[in-house]
Amino acid sequence: MTYSDHSKIVDFFLSLRPFIIKKEIDMGIGMQILGFMASLTFLVVTHELGHFTFAKIFKTRVDQFYVFFNPGFSIFKMKRFDGKFHFKFFATKSPKEWEDHPESTEWGLGWLPLGGYCAINGMVDETTKASDLSSEVHEWEFRAKPAWQRLLIISGGVLVNFLSAIIIYIGICFHWGQEYIPLENARYGLEFSQEMQNAGFQNGDKVLLINSTKPETISDFANDILLEDVKTVTVEREGKKVVLDIPKDLARKVVGAGTNSMFCNYRIPFVIDSVMPDSKAKQAGLQHGDSLVSVDDSLTMNFFDYKRAFDNNKEKTIALQFYRGDSLYTTTITPDSMGLIGVSYKQPYEFFGTVKVEYGFFESIPKGISMGFNTLADYVKQFKIVFTKEGATQLGSFLTIGSIFPKVWDWYRFWNMTALLGVILAFMNIIPIPGLDGGYLLFILVEMITGRKPSDKFLGIANTIGFILLIALMVYAMGLDIRRFFF
Repeated sequence: MTYSDHSKIVDFFLSLRPFIIKKEIDMGIGMQILGFMASLTFLVVTHELGHFTFAKIFKTRVDQFYVFFNPGFSIFKMKRFDGKFHFKFFATKSPKEWEDHPESTEWGLGWLPLGGYCAINGMVDETTKASDLSSEVHEWEFRAKPAWQRLLIISGGVLVNFLSAIIIYIGICFHWGQEYIPLENARYGLEFSQEMQNAGFQNGDKVLLINSTKPETISDFANDILLEDVKTVTVEREGKKVVLDIPKDLARKVVGAGTNSMFCNYRIPFVIDSVMPDSKAKQAGLQHGDSLVSVDDSLTMNFFDYKRAFDNNKEKTIALQFYRGDSLYTTTITPDSMGLIGVSYKQPYEFFGTVKVEYGFFESIPKGISMGFNTLADYVKQFKIVFTKEGATQLGSFLTIGSIFPKVWDWYRFWNMTALLGVILAFMNIIPIPGLDGGYLLFILVEMITGRKPSDKFLGIANTIGFILLIALMVYAMGLDIRRFFF
């Protein structure tokens, strides 16, 4: 996952809907892990069910269906024969009597949460080597089926993942609708990263036009900068319109700055929403509703100025002035070693308001379909960044994906993230790399065009090479994540 994925969910981090935080239990990183694992499980199950369903339609045996991998042992497995289900827990091998019923699928739960698999009989994949196949080809085997049936069996996972994402988007539109802050409501302008400032933006600029189009949300602006061919941006600066020429390499520079640096955000006052018990803010006498107006006699109304001031004065005492109602007060405070004072602050939607669009059932269907295809299109576009030096340094593993899930449970955000990841999973699997669904599809298409079927030995070698490349990429991404999160 790259930095440009973050632009697709920028609405989440900018609070584009009024979450009822006080009614939710903050369980921190544990809730992030729970959300990620629940989403991953849903995606794996739906993906493998796609393969399973088409295999069954074409009367192809499925030997095993596993959620998560099970090297060494399985947490749980079951198989139906003799008119009933048979179960085993924490088993290393299946009982011998299970082998007498190869027509029945073994269902199981592995212990390594990195995916899952659907072992289709007669198919060379990560579960079956070419040498494992018998010399005699049986009618129930994958390799015995005509090319068009094998094509549908392989593409079933991708199709179901994408279809599931569309169904989720339809459900989101119908149940929650869409709520966002119109960019024109951002009366204090935007705060920009250093890379954006180097391109000509100034903190406080109000974005009016991207090329000749008016952006509706900050997410539109973010996506266009990262993914589209933006030549000019018109901003309002100190009451005047200014046209900025956008450098061609701006997106690469923004991505190269790192995933921890959001390149634009709303400028808002620092108004305290809540104060944590026994915090620095509590000791300084700060309360809900206090509005900070200066630090060390430097007048400022912008939240980001205070954030920088706290970061620059870790474990140092500074003077704060704030309004409580109509009265001005002064206090001193010492930010902790992380530059925090122990408060939550009012979010942009509380200053600027939101627009909510509600959809009836039939209205939500075309809107959900549109969201699915637009998400896919955005993800395809970002690949022009992935294959650059800057993009390669911003790849991420499960740690990056998991960190995007919220620390408080929220169904809206969970399903949004699951739909997004479903689209990503569908697209990634269709890439023609051996070991992925796209690799199998490529070989089948070549067979359909040339009339020559690759040998099982060739497929086995190609899959081995593909898996080595995929593992190497995963290790590389994991290494980048470890460096980001721990060093």
